[in-house]
Parts: sequence; structure tokens; C-alpha cells
Amino acid sequence: MIIGIGVDLVDLARFERAASRTPKLINRLFAEGEQAQGGRPLPLRSLAARFAAKEALIKAIGDSAGVRWHDMQVVSDELRNPSFALFNRLADIVTERGITRIHLSMTHDAGVAIAYVVAEGSA
Repeated sequence: MIIGIGVDLVDLARFERAASRTPKLINRLFAEGEQAQGGRPLPLRSLAARFAAKEALIKAIGDSAGVRWHDMQVVSDELRNPSFALFNRLADIVTERGITRIHLSMTHDAGVAIAYVVAEGSA
């Protein structure tokens, strides 16, 4: 059963400007392991998609009280399929809402990054 859905769109130029103006922003939004893949730093367009994923997740679960950016980390499996690792208050919220599976899709093209999240459960 679908418990929630979320979608978010990020303007790549705006995200890049924000990252340039505020150098600590990337470390504030993303854990160290999210900033690279296969030992290589991710380009800003990929980080923008991960930011969209985090925003979409918050919309899908319907609550962000007490949640920090590092409580949700976008991770990839060996085939580079994205998913979330959840920690602290966010993990508690997901459990409280009966969410047992979270689906994530994200992409970037034509100056935008977009992410779509579906939260499933048995509630």
C-alpha cells in the first residue's frame, strides 16, 4: 500500500550558485559518503539530484520535525541504483508510520534535477 509520494525539482544553475556562494553548503546537506561514488567526487548536477531526493522523501513521509540532512543519505548499490539509508529521528518516523519500503528515482537533464519517492507500507 502506498503511504506517501513525493517529488522535487531543483534548478541546476541555482543550486550551483548556492554551492559557490556558500562553500560549506555541500557538507551541510550531504554526508561525506554521498559526495563521491567509486572514489570520485560527484558533479554538482548529481548532488542536486540527491538534494531533490531528500526533499521528495520529506514530502513522501509527511514530516520532518527533528530531522537533519545527514539523517537521510542517498546510497547506490553495485548497479548504481539509488536508495536511502535512514538514521536517527527520520528512521523513527518511518517506522512509526509503518513504512517498510522506499522507492527512489532521480535524474538530471536540461538544467534541472528531479527526484520521485514512493513510500510503501502495510498500514
